[in-house]
Amino acid sequence: MFDALVLDKSDAGFTAGVSALDESRLPADGDVLIEVAHSTLNYKDGLAITNRGPVVRTWPMVAGIDGAGTVLESTDPEWRPGDAVIHNGWGAGETRWGLLARKSRQKGAGLVKLPNAFTTRQAMALGTAGYTAMLCVLALERHGVEPGAGDVLVTGATGGVGSVATALLARLGFAVTCATGKASEADYLERLGARAIIDRAELAQPGKPLQKERWAAVVDAVGSHTLANALAQTRYGGVVAACGLAGGADLPSTVMPFILRGVTLAGIDSVMAPLALREQAWQRLASDLDPKLLDVVAEEVGLGGAIAKAGELLAGRVRGRVVVAI
Repeated sequence: MFDALVLDKSDAGFTAGVSALDESRLPADGDVLIEVAHSTLNYKDGLAITNRGPVVRTWPMVAGIDGAGTVLESTDPEWRPGDAVIHNGWGAGETRWGLLARKSRQKGAGLVKLPNAFTTRQAMALGTAGYTAMLCVLALERHGVEPGAGDVLVTGATGGVGSVATALLARLGFAVTCATGKASEADYLERLGARAIIDRAELAQPGKPLQKERWAAVVDAVGSHTLANALAQTRYGGVVAACGLAGGADLPSTVMPFILRGVTLAGIDSVMAPLALREQAWQRLASDLDPKLLDVVAEEVGLGGAIAKAGELLAGRVRGRVVVAI
């Protein structure tokens, strides 16, 4: 038996709670059995656990798109008992049982080796949010953005992606401007390396198709008018990495930034990203991020506390990342 955060929906309604499950109930299509040490809460987890978004496709569902732990059993030749691994995405917590549980059976082809630089707790202080932030940084680099090119804007800066993106970009030498609606978190963002902070209200309302050129690059986790304004303010030849929709899934923009300033909009997907890109992202996180900052970014709850914390996350009352100790 093992504990898991189980979501269920029936004619009687929706339920979310910690239950003891028998190992025999684990899905049979995975070839690696993992003992999960730490998981985390991402925005998508929050939507699933609170039933505020159509994330879960089959019921019942064990929540949790991320996990880090140790291989117990494996029929995949790439993995052996005792290997330390990370899992991100691949439909976990959506179409297949996730990792907010003491045990999880996943496909070995979707696992990444835990870098030696990180403990399982540190890896989940990053989780999909941190790995997504690294994917954004890699996208900026692929498009030629270098330190010294100009200011880089990070929106949703006190969230998981924004916090890690700020820390990564600052350590790599970029001049980071953070957009946030939480003026009280200025000290926190400056500790992560932000050089300037602006009120997110500057970007949240409808704006002109083309505005004063301000940003060499942008990491956006908000979407909607924020992304539209960020595009309109990006310098000639700049790059905007879009990875989230905390402010909305719409994009009320025009083609003007693209055809008059040569701006690139780079879409960032973390769920189905190829394994080679995942491995590159985790290797770069291990080399480019100061692990000490993870203590600044993350707070920890137990499995039983994850439900209440998911509600706080969606309400905007969580700063940085939430690690779940299983």
